[in-house]
Amino acid sequence: MRSHCALYVDAGYLLAAAATRVTGTSLRGSVVISYPDLVRRLVEQAETLSGLPLLRLNWYDSGNRPGGAPDPTQESIGMLPRVKLRLGRTSPHGEQKGVDLRIGLDLAAHGRNHVVDIMYLVSGDDDLSEAVEEAQSHGAQVVILAVPDPAGRPHAVSNHLIRESDGLELVDPPTIDETIRPRQLQPEAVGELSPEAAGVVVPLPGPRSARRPDEPAGADSAPTASAEPERPTPAILAHSRPQHPTGTGPGGLSGAGGGSKVAWSSSSDHPVHRTHTLSPALIEMIDDVCRGVVGAWRATATKEDRRRVTSERPFIPSDLDRTLLTDLSARLDVYDIPDELRYRLREQFWDAMDEIGR
Repeated sequence: MRSHCALYVDAGYLLAAAATRVTGTSLRGSVVISYPDLVRRLVEQAETLSGLPLLRLNWYDSGNRPGGAPDPTQESIGMLPRVKLRLGRTSPHGEQKGVDLRIGLDLAAHGRNHVVDIMYLVSGDDDLSEAVEEAQSHGAQVVILAVPDPAGRPHAVSNHLIRESDGLELVDPPTIDETIRPRQLQPEAVGELSPEAAGVVVPLPGPRSARRPDEPAGADSAPTASAEPERPTPAILAHSRPQHPTGTGPGGLSGAGGGSKVAWSSSSDHPVHRTHTLSPALIEMIDDVCRGVVGAWRATATKEDRRRVTSERPFIPSDLDRTLLTDLSARLDVYDIPDELRYRLREQFWDAMDEIGR
């Protein structure tokens, strides 16, 4: 039987990491994508790296319609040649359900049945490490294909997942830069897309606007560490549970106090009075993250979106809350965010909304 390679694409990771590279924030609604070009380039890279023809590209995401059914964007992706749409579902709180499980089961089953010889996994989620080991135990090679950050490093890939895989490759930077654009630049970008994509430029779900967002926060203010920390992944960060702060940690958690304010958790019904003990540098970083997320959201939000978000104050919509957590975790290079930072992050989100987001 002829040997093949295959792609296993965690859309949540790919699009959040690509949005961070392009706009400075992982907010998926801040970008517009030519899916035909993106898929074609990923396929070409996998075939070039492996020297084998591609059997199939498996696209994993949560269905955005009730019951996990695909929305029009996802249906368009599933119609592309050699693309298999594999959908989980979205909970009432906006959380993905069943996506990681589908990826893991497919890796294990395809390895056990010798479906392909080389698997390229576009993800950074540590929860997939056991599935990678299972596929390898049946003779398949599993290589991580990661999105590069602006510095050319793999974005948000678990060190443990890298260790368990057979190698790490980076998605070719032009694959991201030439197929994924800031949403507000869509009218300027359409003319540069390939002919087959000209009629199928499929934006991510969300409102549109021609306004430019504020410049995203730069990465030069991120703290440095003496050792390589475990990088967070969007999938894990979206569902991570808060841990009690120990008083010290990345970014100077034991710095000068910042006073007492009423803070709201997006999952709590009651305010909590907390005294902050965060360093000025960390508070400034949190402010940068909030400004970047609010600026990107504001550039794509309709008047009704803005009215809805402000009317629900102090509760932050789940998609924006996950973006805040993901972006701050990536800036800090921490696996989980302590309670103290979560409360401060949500406070400063509303400060940024008051200043630039209305």
